[in-house]
Amino acid sequence: MASTQTFLIMTTTKIALVGDYQESITAHQAIPGALQLAADQLSTRVEHTWLDSTDVNVQSLKDYSGLWCIPGSPYANTENVLQVINYARENDLPFLGTCGGYQHAALEFVRNQLGYAEADNTEVNPGAAMPLISTLVCKLYDEKAAINLLKNSVVEKYYGTTDIEEEYFCGFGVNRNYLNLFENTDMTFSGFDADGDPRTLEIRKNRFFIGTAFQPERSSLTAVVHPLVTAFLSATLAQ
Repeated sequence: MASTQTFLIMTTTKIALVGDYQESITAHQAIPGALQLAADQLSTRVEHTWLDSTDVNVQSLKDYSGLWCIPGSPYANTENVLQVINYARENDLPFLGTCGGYQHAALEFVRNQLGYAEADNTEVNPGAAMPLISTLVCKLYDEKAAINLLKNSVVEKYYGTTDIEEEYFCGFGVNRNYLNLFENTDMTFSGFDADGDPRTLEIRKNRFFIGTAFQPERSSLTAVVHPLVTAFLSATLAQ
């Protein structure tokens, strides 16, 4: 009697890592591991490519199922990064922005969706007329801090709780004095620290569009699968 064999064909999802790769940055060391842990949990394959800010453009994204805008800002070419974030947002390409990626997701939205061309990052332009991204009173480097997520937010759904703790490496963030600009828009700030500063953003109508001031990728350094990375990768499989 002939034996039968079942062959499992695994889907491969391709992720564009946009920013400026530096081997010395802990988050950059952690991202490939975070993606692989999530892929293992989803029983899929994942491939990633580092796309420098000086070279990336919309055409660069044509072969990818998701965009992860990585830490390490200020980027060498801010405008290129904003251009590809805009493409992801308007074309429903799954997007995850962590640390600097989170900041630039907010900046792109305010400039291009809300029309405030003067919005800027004081790390790049200290004299910005509209300092949407500005220095934090409480700077966190290789430290964990508590975050409260809004009930029924997209991020809260993935975590399964409103109270989380995450690790940071940041000295700049979204200036809470401008949070009123986002009221009644597609972009929502859904997580806040104990001082009321925003820590997560999301666009609910997109398949997956989330930004975090913290670095969830660092969970891979202790072999922990992160729910946001898994959800991001899952969204790319639906592309």
